[in-house]
Amino acid sequence: MKKLIILSGVSGAGKTTASNFFEDKGYKCIDQYPVELLENLIDLIQKDDSIKYQKVVLTIPISDLEKYESLLNNTELKPTLILMDADRDEIINRYKFTRRIHPLLSNNIASTLKEAVDIEKSIVQRYYKKGVRIIDTTHLTLKNHKQKIDKILKEDKKENLSLSILSFGYKNGIPEDADNVFDVRFLDNPFYDPKLKNKTGKDKAVKEFVLGYKRTQMYLKKITSYLDFMLKSYSKEEKRHLTIAIGCTGGQHRSVVIANYLYNLYKDKYVCLIKHREIEK
Repeated sequence: MKKLIILSGVSGAGKTTASNFFEDKGYKCIDQYPVELLENLIDLIQKDDSIKYQKVVLTIPISDLEKYESLLNNTELKPTLILMDADRDEIINRYKFTRRIHPLLSNNIASTLKEAVDIEKSIVQRYYKKGVRIIDTTHLTLKNHKQKIDKILKEDKKENLSLSILSFGYKNGIPEDADNVFDVRFLDNPFYDPKLKNKTGKDKAVKEFVLGYKRTQMYLKKITSYLDFMLKSYSKEEKRHLTIAIGCTGGQHRSVVIANYLYNLYKDKYVCLIKHREIEK
């Protein structure tokens, strides 16, 4: 099921920080997307079956929120709304510290910083009575801020851990950012079958070839037993992202099949990304 999060709130309350946290979780984050083009984006999200638009966060100005809500109510997507808020004096201090200009001042909607903050806070105030998720960042550390986002993601019934699953070829080197590397060069190689040589692990025939051997099934049973234990342990720690690399000789057949198998196995429990290094070059 596709996930759309609308992230808004008072300027300076931490929308950018929250967006960065979501991006670390594998979300496609789009900042300040024009409301006039929203219908085009919604159409793209609904029709695109690639992983790129499975989980999207739209960061929007609080002044445009009602327009977004009106348009989204007419779609099949059920967006989650998250608002960021903070005390008036804290927002003002943050702007003085960063020396940035408030968007309502640059757009000539307000004449002073205090007026600009009050306008946005009055809009957010309406949502407190609607049961909307609102994160008050007045006294939050970065760690606490991240924990608030983690709590919202846990409500999705997914573990608080994201995975990057990567297939690669040893002939081009082991990925430097891999946390765990699994070698599948001992599995029967489709490369030596003339009918499969020029195909990849994405093709059905190659998948059936690799998974059809008893040795492959024994290996998958052992590797998933290990991963289940490891991932459950990591979910309880501060580490939030792991890269699992699967390698064969050329990175075209066996590693692709096994990487896809693991992605399909864990994608409903963890936030998962998949990449086939040699195929996608």
